[in-house]
Amino acid sequence: MLLAIIKGMEPYVLLPIGLGIILGNLPETGLADFDPSGELQSSGLFGLIFHFTLSSWNILPPLIFLGLGALTDFGPIIANPKTLLLGAAAQLGIFVAFWSALGLGFLTSPDLFTLEEAGAIGIIGGADGPTTIFASAKLAPELLGITAVVAYSYMASVVFVQPPLMRLLTTQRERQIEMKTPRAVSRTEKLIFPAGAMLIIILFVPESAPLIAMFMIGNIFRESGVVPRLSNAASNEVLNIATIFLMITIGAELTAERVFDLKTLAILGLGIVAFSCGTVGGLLFAKLMNLFVKEKVNPLIGSAGVSAVPMAARTAHNLGQQANPSNYLLPHAMGPNVAGVIGSAVVAGVFISILG
Repeated sequence: MLLAIIKGMEPYVLLPIGLGIILGNLPETGLADFDPSGELQSSGLFGLIFHFTLSSWNILPPLIFLGLGALTDFGPIIANPKTLLLGAAAQLGIFVAFWSALGLGFLTSPDLFTLEEAGAIGIIGGADGPTTIFASAKLAPELLGITAVVAYSYMASVVFVQPPLMRLLTTQRERQIEMKTPRAVSRTEKLIFPAGAMLIIILFVPESAPLIAMFMIGNIFRESGVVPRLSNAASNEVLNIATIFLMITIGAELTAERVFDLKTLAILGLGIVAFSCGTVGGLLFAKLMNLFVKEKVNPLIGSAGVSAVPMAARTAHNLGQQANPSNYLLPHAMGPNVAGVIGSAVVAGVFISILG
């Protein structure tokens, strides 16, 4: 709540999460309780929301993806398809967190994390809150509160975590690289891309369908131009309502017993390692790409391959302008940024299909 109100960091996410944490820890309220016997009157408000919309149905993250799709412009990806590779490279953090969680499990007795819990923790590396929640609800509901808060906290701390790594791994000359203005993308291309991507991804990774389908449907609403009320509703009312219920409920699940636990401390550590590795993966792949492409890319946009939209893209743009005031990287950085959203959802689908 302090980060949201005083620093203005992800206020729409962190403020309701903070309020949920307070409400979930107030004694004798029973707000976060759920009676598995089916006696609904014995369950609390947030316990019911958690059970029916997350643990059982898991519908709130897809609804958020619907709204995000209606806000997304695929133009930068279509104009420069290479940015898809940068978004894919930034998913390195997911696999680093997954294998690190398994490694910690092997080093402790009894095992600190199960295979399913390691998969849920790994998705934090994509820095995509709704995807982390969706995967955790499927694989490890007992970790849902902490994985969600960690994912959103690191999303909010992009401006602190990423710049030191970006300066460390790039030279001044690389940060000064200017990229051409992206070509204009036609309305037809913007309609074909989400429809084609939806079909291909879901055919290969069916478990990603709830997120990918809703993301692409929201985008098609936007780009079609014929259903402005649906597009506006998805990006405003639906997104806002889903965010309110999701964030407060997630916060209410974060009780003191869960916070003061060895697993929680381990997840906090794994989260920062995963997010850092995702940033590094995108940066290094952009540098590698420059060895083979004719038109050089500014490596800073590789850091935007994590799914923290649009903070990561804005951070890359700001750092580029510090090195070269005539640099305008924002439209280029949005390509890997949006690609990262797609990539983390696909990886989550793969984890769910294998581990779920």
